[in-house]
Amino acid sequence: MNLRHLEHLLAVADTGSFSRAAERLFITQSALSRSIQGLENELGGPVLDRLGKRNTLTPLGLEVVARARPILRDLDQLRDSARHLQQGDLGRISVGLGSGPAALLTRPLLSAVARDYPGLKVSVTQGPAELLVMQLRNRQCDALVVDLRRVVPAQDLQIEALAELRAGFIVRQTHPLAGRQRVTLADVMAYPVACTPLSDEVIRLLVDQYGLQAHPSEMVRIECDDVASLLATVGESDAVFLGAQASARADILAGRLVMLPMHPPIKARARYAVVTLAGRTTAPAMASFRHILQAHLSDAGAQTHEG
Repeated sequence: MNLRHLEHLLAVADTGSFSRAAERLFITQSALSRSIQGLENELGGPVLDRLGKRNTLTPLGLEVVARARPILRDLDQLRDSARHLQQGDLGRISVGLGSGPAALLTRPLLSAVARDYPGLKVSVTQGPAELLVMQLRNRQCDALVVDLRRVVPAQDLQIEALAELRAGFIVRQTHPLAGRQRVTLADVMAYPVACTPLSDEVIRLLVDQYGLQAHPSEMVRIECDDVASLLATVGESDAVFLGAQASARADILAGRLVMLPMHPPIKARARYAVVTLAGRTTAPAMASFRHILQAHLSDAGAQTHEG
């Protein structure tokens, strides 16, 4: 099948007019008409209903357009990648980061690109996992790093587990609970507990370990998808952050925040994954992106009282 014919059909579908489509494509209307006719001959049926000056997609045309859009997007990306590689560039990548990964990865990712990968162009979007998955499906992102438990498995998604990171309760260094040898959940719940929305699996793990008092409806008073804002709140108040300790690595190493020595130690873990579209051509820049992930998605450097 001639890809040019598909590009011409999409132009007509998007503009609703042969004349406007021809202008966009820099070809004559007669050449555009011959191209659409060639496509119809190959498919064995009409793709457009021509009613006066109106052009409406037939059921066959709707099917062709729906299938052609991702094909042509991938073709454009392939052309871009080839051009960048010929010019010595690493290409570009658009990355979506969930709340936990954003707190852990945003600064290291941007710093690594600026320092070690000057030929790589990167765009970072932050948001809830559910919204990022929609953007991935709409081809607005090339890859996501999100909480594995907040992604619903589907045939069109390729989900690759990355790491399991220790979770715990974190407070400011001068918090009344800081410095204790042993802290219980009852001690923690005397203060506002702050966290991102928890998955059903994490809720079940917490309730199994600590009882119904650990259910977010009972325990959590501050909920937000922005981990950086939650950690800032903890640093300025007696609130207690519940989440991956690696998210607070910089503040823990600087002595501004500390992990509480929970009794019993919390068993739940943060589980992150890379999510891409199944069957989509991988951009050359993904290799560089994965090197950065491997360097920063770990518990290394984050102090903990857990055994």
